Amino acid sequence: MKHQDQRCEIRVEGKKEQEVTLYLSGPLVIETVARSIAEIASIFETYTPSRLTVDLSGVGSLDSAGAMALAKTEDDAKARSIPFKFVDMTPGMKSTMDLLNRGIIPEEIHSAYDRDTDLVAKTRGIFNDFKEIMVFIGEILHALMYVAIHPLSIRWVDVLLYIKRAGVDGLPILGLISFLIGLIIAFMSSLQLEQFGANIYVASFLAIAIVRELGPIMTAILVAGRSGSAFAAEIGTMKVNEEIDALTVMGFDPLRFIAIPKVLAAMVAVPLLTLYADLFGILGGLAVGIAGLDLTPYTYIQQTIKSITVFDIISGIVKALVFAILISGISCHRGFETGEGAEAVGIAATSAVVSSIFLIIVADSIFAVVIHYIR
Repeated sequence: MKHQDQRCEIRVEGKKEQEVTLYLSGPLVIETVARSIAEIASIFETYTPSRLTVDLSGVGSLDSAGAMALAKTEDDAKARSIPFKFVDMTPGMKSTMDLLNRGIIPEEIHSAYDRDTDLVAKTRGIFNDFKEIMVFIGEILHALMYVAIHPLSIRWVDVLLYIKRAGVDGLPILGLISFLIGLIIAFMSSLQLEQFGANIYVASFLAIAIVRELGPIMTAILVAGRSGSAFAAEIGTMKVNEEIDALTVMGFDPLRFIAIPKVLAAMVAVPLLTLYADLFGILGGLAVGIAGLDLTPYTYIQQTIKSITVFDIISGIVKALVFAILISGISCHRGFETGEGAEAVGIAATSAVVSSIFLIIVADSIFAVVIHYIR
């Protein structure tokens, strides 16, 4: 196992809960000390050695910052009651170590150590969180396959209820937002195109932008904010009130009983909402075309129809379907992972919205590349 830095290398020999030897090579100086400290700290967490030996035979040069790093490593080992020793320490290194005031470790060492360990911890946390979400979505897909084989195992009344909440109840706000977005884009693009006498192409530009990108992504973000947060808060409240534990005790699968109706509702509602958003976005552009560009409704609609293809509409629906699975899956996952107390429910709802929007953007970026090559 190797931990590689730009200039300083740390090689580890040993196994967990056994004697571990660290072989340091390269200059241990102020430029390399921050990451070296962070890597040694991670070794403490990974190995929990019964004895720790630091071999300095490969260290080419050592300054006061490097000496402080070695002193800190020794102090951390003693704080954990781990027997510790240096080997192959040259007289020059020993002289540098002897000059140190062990009671005062420079703030730079602490801050660099804190920054690196925090970065490592946050990176590890993000990776683990992403892995858990992907595993949970895999479990949902497996449950959906089970439902396809055993359709009577799902409470379809709940599915219809969530379709109403996620879909029908969101029609007014989605229609208004889509109309205004279409109006704004048409107006701003007309300011540029009319300089060239190309007002007619406002309809083409808006139709392509709405159907291919803005319709699906606006709908997904709105559903994530409205329904995703509601899903997470509902399941989180059940978790806090121990209702999920009660379902498990009664022999119900919480995933199929609680999450799958929400996922199915989102898979139905989001694609339909996307088509609805496309329509109202185009109507917003139509209003600008009629009022400000002297275009007739027939001309505008004909130009719109010429610009978009069946492939554009289908690709938008496929995007919406994937977004629906991501939103509902992440929201349900955050709900099931809710901690204790009312504050945890709010945190779960917030986290569901933020994570959903982030993955929506990532998925949309992937779709943009894939569709480009498919087309």
